[in-house]
Amino acid sequence: MELRKYKTRDSAIICSWIKDEKSCYQWCAGIIGQYPLADNALNEHYAPMMNCDKSIPLSAFDEKGNLVGHLRIRYPEEADDHTVRFGFVIIDPVLRGQGNGKRMLQLAIDYAKNVLCVSKITLGVFTNNDRARYCYESVGFRSIGKTEIYKMPIGEWECTEMELIIT
Repeated sequence: MELRKYKTRDSAIICSWIKDEKSCYQWCAGIIGQYPLADNALNEHYAPMMNCDKSIPLSAFDEKGNLVGHLRIRYPEEADDHTVRFGFVIIDPVLRGQGNGKRMLQLAIDYAKNVLCVSKITLGVFTNNDRARYCYESVGFRSIGKTEIYKMPIGEWECTEMELIIT
């Protein structure tokens, strides 16, 4: 598996991985759009920030060049170049449960550490998404005890803040 910069042709494939309303909101909290997502939803979301160095959408691909995952790295604070935030983390549903999420996260952590030279990575995960939380924990993320409630079209969900300190 390798990471590369996100390409507009990735949007339709990534959006097709969202198979139901719950998984849509677990993935993007409604930020990218409402379920069902249009093929171009991710492109429309990323368009205003494509020339910005504070938002880095990345896609993962396998040895055959097939798209297998996606995530975005962004700087949550304009004046802080030492902290980034991971978001929109997703793996092709047919490849889940095989260590692919962990591999993609490890590549993204290496990128953040060695290319972006950051010392901390944060992310949020909904408490109703145990598989994602376990995956994040498997690469070293830990809950910092901070939670927030999000109002989704299908209910109120609690989101737990996690971080990884890079040494």
